[in-house]
Amino acid sequence: MAVAVGVDVAKELHWAAIVHTETGKLLASCKVANEPAAIHELIDQIHAAEGDHGPATVAIDVLGGIAGLLQVMLSDAGLDLVHVSGLAVNRARRATRGGEHKSDPRDAKVIADQIRLRREELRPVTTDTDADAELRLLAGRRRELVVDQTRRIARLRDLLASIHPGLERVLDPTNKADAALLARYVTPAEIRRAGRNRIITYLRTTGRHNTAVITALADKALTAATGQHLTVPGEAVAADIVRDLAREVLAGRDKLAAIDARLAEALTRHPDAALVQSLPGMGATLTAEFLAVAGGISRFASGNQLASAAGLAPVLQQSGKMHYLRRANAGDKTLKRIFYQSAFCALQRDPASRAFYDRKRAEGKRHHQALIALARRRINVLHAILRTRQPYQANFALAS
Repeated sequence: MAVAVGVDVAKELHWAAIVHTETGKLLASCKVANEPAAIHELIDQIHAAEGDHGPATVAIDVLGGIAGLLQVMLSDAGLDLVHVSGLAVNRARRATRGGEHKSDPRDAKVIADQIRLRREELRPVTTDTDADAELRLLAGRRRELVVDQTRRIARLRDLLASIHPGLERVLDPTNKADAALLARYVTPAEIRRAGRNRIITYLRTTGRHNTAVITALADKALTAATGQHLTVPGEAVAADIVRDLAREVLAGRDKLAAIDARLAEALTRHPDAALVQSLPGMGATLTAEFLAVAGGISRFASGNQLASAAGLAPVLQQSGKMHYLRRANAGDKTLKRIFYQSAFCALQRDPASRAFYDRKRAEGKRHHQALIALARRRINVLHAILRTRQPYQANFALAS
């Protein structure tokens, strides 16, 4: 390696710094518009520097998104591409003279210097396949829908509690029948006026509900309405908003169901999906999110590296006579959540995971600590599954 190229990624204009690896001399520093022609010019500059000084390694500080075009074009040009996190760039810049001063040219030079200092520690950037890109986009869209749905339901409950708290206590808007009821009947007067039979008849038209469920729901709504005869100021407007939110909740359920169906279909076409799903606790959604974020294991040489990327590997603290391990504060939060949730789900589905968790609890670990330890152990198992291309086998117990 004789040339290090750092690219500070931005929405409209990237900044690139080309540095001679051995001497640290800045060979070029230029802005690069986020468009094909300008990126081609940068690639030509890099190839010219390679011709004079030797092979180049390029580092970027953003993956996907605004760096998508740049990332694909650099990879297609056959360049060695690695990732330097924005946090690492920020800390490295602060360690230099005038470190509080930030500019795009300065950050690009810092990124290039990271290649010179710690090339072997930087994770390679691989080009997404169509299957990877499809999963990433669908998983991202699903997260957006879930966040919107959670916000919508929280707002609905807050408004409902302000005008009809008795009804808010007995309904769960995450259930389709409950949301359907709120899409039409909200205030105590509306529910009393409609009556039990009319409410049941209406609910039967909103979907395939269990008769006992909608009957119990109508009875609970009438009981709550009978217990409140006072009209709260602003009740009519609040009720209209609750009805709108309830309809949005129902529409959100349909959108989530459609996305889940597309995710399931996309997983059938991904070469790693069946292997990941063979690990107990890794359902379709968590599998799709893992493949979208991790992009396979080619970027992670070992389970330890994958655990470090997820922020689940213990961090050594040593100074003088002090020596201990602590929980990591960094790491990809999405990866951490995926492994934590899958470990929690595995407690009910996998005897080996349960045995490992119980053993940690017997050692004095709290629930959260034992679950993190299980998630950490399962990372090694998942890495081995993908490395060997063999599905999970129960006889290779986590408890062993």
